[in-house]
Amino acid sequence: MANPITGTLALVRAVYVLAREGVFSALPAEGLPPGPRLAHRIAGMIASRSARRQARSDRLSAALHRLGPSYVKLGQFLATRPDIVGSTIALELGQLQDKVPPFPASQAVAAIEASLGRSITDLYVEFGEVIGGASIAQVHRARIVTPEGGEKTVAVKVIRPGVRERFMREIDAFSFIARTLELTVRSSRRLRPVAVVETLAQSTRIEMDLRLEAAASSEMAENVAGDPGFRVPSIDWERTGRDVLTMEWIDGIKMNDVEAVRAAGHDMPALGVSLIQSFLRHSMRDGFFHADMHPGNLFVAPDGTIVAVDLGIVGRLPAQSRRFLAEILYGFIRRDYRRVAEVHFEAGYVPRSQDVLSFAQALRAIGEPIHGQSAETISMAHLLTLLFEVTELFEMRTRPELILLQKTMVVVEGVARTYDPRFNMWSAAEPVVADYIRDELGAKGKLRDAREGLDAFIRLAHRLPELANGVDVLSRNLPDLVENGIHINDDDILQLAKDSRFAIAVGHLAQIVTAVALVVIAWQLTFGG
Repeated sequence: MANPITGTLALVRAVYVLAREGVFSALPAEGLPPGPRLAHRIAGMIASRSARRQARSDRLSAALHRLGPSYVKLGQFLATRPDIVGSTIALELGQLQDKVPPFPASQAVAAIEASLGRSITDLYVEFGEVIGGASIAQVHRARIVTPEGGEKTVAVKVIRPGVRERFMREIDAFSFIARTLELTVRSSRRLRPVAVVETLAQSTRIEMDLRLEAAASSEMAENVAGDPGFRVPSIDWERTGRDVLTMEWIDGIKMNDVEAVRAAGHDMPALGVSLIQSFLRHSMRDGFFHADMHPGNLFVAPDGTIVAVDLGIVGRLPAQSRRFLAEILYGFIRRDYRRVAEVHFEAGYVPRSQDVLSFAQALRAIGEPIHGQSAETISMAHLLTLLFEVTELFEMRTRPELILLQKTMVVVEGVARTYDPRFNMWSAAEPVVADYIRDELGAKGKLRDAREGLDAFIRLAHRLPELANGVDVLSRNLPDLVENGIHINDDDILQLAKDSRFAIAVGHLAQIVTAVALVVIAWQLTFGG
């Protein structure tokens, strides 16, 4: 827990810097009550003259960089949560560039040797200078001896010394600020600042263990092994640890250098299509996608293959969310808004207290304008943005995995349109979506669902004796429970705990069986001889 004194100082500093850089004065003041309106006016007076001439996104970037790398990381994290800060601010935060001066190569060497327990000369025949850096880590170019006896170039990512301790101290300050906001500013509670900071802390801890990034890259490499036009660097596990990640060196052009990619003679529209199809394939087929696919993390190899690096942030979609996504996209394409509405209710995303037909009407308001446009102007990311805005009106529960997907889709679709202004999102996505729908919603999917249901039933049958024991425990104690309250002995509690774990494992079917059994027992106890 943060020291109140240091936490208060951090809060005062953050408020002053945000005001000085004109962030508060750039926010709209309409509708504010008198107190906040006065604070808004004071903030405008504090703002520097140079800040007043800048766009809001530039003011925000300048303020966060002035506050320090941890605040930049906080801004980048909030860029993935438009459900918290709003779509406009999320897009502005998404433009933040996490760049800090490099630390000396001698410190990188010390960190590598401490992490791997071997000397730098034993690991690399050559260890070069920094080629890129950020607040958490920096990348060096190096050379290693291959198992075949040759040499090859690799990229070595090294955690910045002391970064974990510094980030944890500053996250403690964030926690104090978040708690203060929730206690003193009622309107901030809707944004759940304490939960945001807790999620940021967990995300940062994961990002600071380079073994987890290596594992994500390795998993994606397996998933995309047979895919055309997309891959990730191979990992050198021998030279990878918590503080160091060694991977294949990529000879390619960063996708943010559009003119260099064009000058190299690559097919620009084809690259846009390949990027979108790869992202959708990862999301819908694999349920595992790169969630930080900005063009600085994407390279175009000489053969035209897109190579994605920096898998510190990844997203996962469970089977239910993937099916949900496919059905709503397919429903919008067919203009079957009733079905799209029903899918939301079936998935449990919208409360049953809401009206399906009213929800379908709201979805029609999104879908019909789309069908009046040319395919080149239709944005799938924009469609999902509108969808999530409408579902808020119907109390749809926030789905962080879908929000992260939508945020990443905005970035990827933007890159594709940069490479082809006439990019047709729907024609590019159609093969991937159609394959998924055919596999998941067609005959193959129904057969798989039937097989999974049969497997669940067989597992249930094998555990029926244990369920019978659990019901017997309840039946023996139910009369005493009715007359005297709960007086279950320790052995019965252990038996019930065992059977509770079973009930969780077998799901709704076991719950139904138990409920029916209890009704029968209660009936016999009440009306039986």
